[in-house]
Amino acid sequence: MSGLVLIPLPGNEAMAEKLAALLDGELRLPEMRNFPDGETYLRLNVDLHGRHAALVCTLDRPDAKFLPFSFAARTASELGAASVGLIAPYLAYMRQDRRFQPGEALSSHLFAALLSPQIDWLVTVDPHLHRIHSLESIYPVPNRVLHASAAIARWIALNVDKPVLIGRDNESVQWVGEVARATGALVVVLDKTRRADLPKADLAPYKDCTPVLVDDIISTAHTMIETLGELDAAGMKPAVCIGVHAIFANDAYEQLRAASPARIVTTDTIAHESNAIGIAPLLAGAIKDVMV
Repeated sequence: MSGLVLIPLPGNEAMAEKLAALLDGELRLPEMRNFPDGETYLRLNVDLHGRHAALVCTLDRPDAKFLPFSFAARTASELGAASVGLIAPYLAYMRQDRRFQPGEALSSHLFAALLSPQIDWLVTVDPHLHRIHSLESIYPVPNRVLHASAAIARWIALNVDKPVLIGRDNESVQWVGEVARATGALVVVLDKTRRADLPKADLAPYKDCTPVLVDDIISTAHTMIETLGELDAAGMKPAVCIGVHAIFANDAYEQLRAASPARIVTTDTIAHESNAIGIAPLLAGAIKDVMV
């Protein structure tokens, strides 16, 4: 795309390079460092006047990333960019979408209010939309919400023999169902309220299948680890664990590996050693669309 400059914040260089190639855009790395007192120095060494600046910044561990992103977005605007967009494959602060206890910060709305005035458009992948019915309700800028289900389905079709998709609970039926429909695989849902009492007979028809656990976010991995234990106790084959966003808090990845799944696979919305499903083509198509 003529006039597009992709500017990756630290840790996003690989994704920005893929997008630059797909979009025929210019890739320019910002100059960043920290002063001895911890403050951030940032320089955008590129002529942005009349051009579209696309900041590539996935927002896992967002607190340390937000201020440098904010400096980059504001600076791009001050340097005359025709538009400033955010490509955030993972969008943070979506879970706290209501006050569960008196006095809690409604952080999903507060974060959106901080971020929105700094950008002209936003592209993200599978944000945690639970009680928020659409991203537009809290992000007023033009945006595209993408879904990794088709890319995950393609990977399963190419890499898993006789898959049966395992949903963790009734809440996951719709999400897991999208992947199942694209693969033609069967779905078994294990309701969290009764999983400890799940009869082995529920899984008996699938003993010759490969269980596939699919979730949008793998954070603590506790649910996947518990489910792997149940599948093992039921005599199922080792399962494949798939997640869209590889958060893996603390030692969650090591704990999940210790539970002995056949494989752990994630998309590259967050850079991690488990990445095996690329979403750059998905992002590139949406970027073209939102910038029209």
